[in-house]
Amino acid sequence: MSSEENKDLTVREKGIIRMRSIMDLGMGIMWTAMGICSIFIKKINVEIASRYEPSTMLVFGIVCTIYGIFRIYRGVKKNYLKERGKEV
Repeated sequence: MSSEENKDLTVREKGIIRMRSIMDLGMGIMWTAMGICSIFIKKINVEIASRYEPSTMLVFGIVCTIYGIFRIYRGVKKNYLKERGKEV
């Protein structure tokens, strides 16, 4: 958001944007960490790795990591309100 658009926001809208941004950053970090742990599961816990197919864990880890990066990007971008007074 540009500073010009930020001036027109109410206190409530700024709070909503701040809350959603913090939530997206936190969830993004958690999804990315889960994805990385899934990719390197054999080095972390061999017992759990033996229960699942290695290719399945790799694909799951890559998907989780990509989604986590997307959530982090969305939290940094802070583009939640497309039109004034309308939440997306």
